[in-house]
Amino acid sequence: MPRLILFLFMPSKPQSFQPALTQIIRRIHFNFSASIFIPSITTRHFFHTAGTLLAGLVLVACGKQEPQAPAASAPAPATRVVVVGTDAAYAPFESQNEKGEIVGFDIDVVKAVAQKAGIEVKFLNPPWEGIFNSLGQGDRDLLVSAITITAERQQTMDFSAPYFDAQQLIAVKKDSKIAKFTDLKKLKVGVQNGTTGDEVVTKLQGKENVNIKRFESTPLALKELEGGGVDAVVADNGVVVHYVNNNANSQFKTISDTSFASEQYGLAVKKGNAELLAILNKGLADVKADGTYQQIYTKYFGAAPAAATPAPAVSK
Repeated sequence: MPRLILFLFMPSKPQSFQPALTQIIRRIHFNFSASIFIPSITTRHFFHTAGTLLAGLVLVACGKQEPQAPAASAPAPATRVVVVGTDAAYAPFESQNEKGEIVGFDIDVVKAVAQKAGIEVKFLNPPWEGIFNSLGQGDRDLLVSAITITAERQQTMDFSAPYFDAQQLIAVKKDSKIAKFTDLKKLKVGVQNGTTGDEVVTKLQGKENVNIKRFESTPLALKELEGGGVDAVVADNGVVVHYVNNNANSQFKTISDTSFASEQYGLAVKKGNAELLAILNKGLADVKADGTYQQIYTKYFGAAPAAATPAPAVSK
């Protein structure tokens, strides 16, 4: 460690000065050891020398710089959270498992799209009735609930590119004589309220026909068929087939009809939300390109999807 030799020249009669200066010296902290020699000089020389010394010490102290702490890095931008509404009563597209978690084909597709897009999704489970109002009011950013793209709906919301091809299907009991859609003209038919099934049966029987039995969900309508409360149920093919395959005791059979138009599901966003729509379309294209979509489809429907074909706009 370096040593600093300090010569402090005191006046010939230093009694009144020496104690004060000594205290000053003792209060100054150095990063080195010091030896102090205090001979006697005149009072005038004492003040001159002491002043010079103290000025030098001040310069040394002021010149010492503490190392600066590194600047804190800016926080990473928060991941965007998109609130998704889904009516989780439409297996295999969306339903709740025994833990109360929302699961299904639609849910897996949206999660895969979100991962590609670098966004987070939060699923909420509102009832089907009112689900579109929640989108228009801004309570939801996105809807996924096996929603068919229709011209009427496109007036109040925007849709992504189609992600699923669907069609209406008739469910009846195995011993039923029903063979085609027009056979339902004068029969009791169960539908889910506000869906495409509701629309096609309403066109067949008339809007105010009391034979149309509307339910909050398709599974409830199928339960009514099982109990004999209706003669048939008309609903999306994916839901009907899933229910029949998983409820063998129901003793149902299904009937397709050429009068049913092809339908396509899309992800719905608030009208004018072009930014989110572009993110979703890019994510959908990515999951189809890398095979993720095909894996999800096979998981729920047992086979890879057929090549998509253009479909006329017709609703869940």
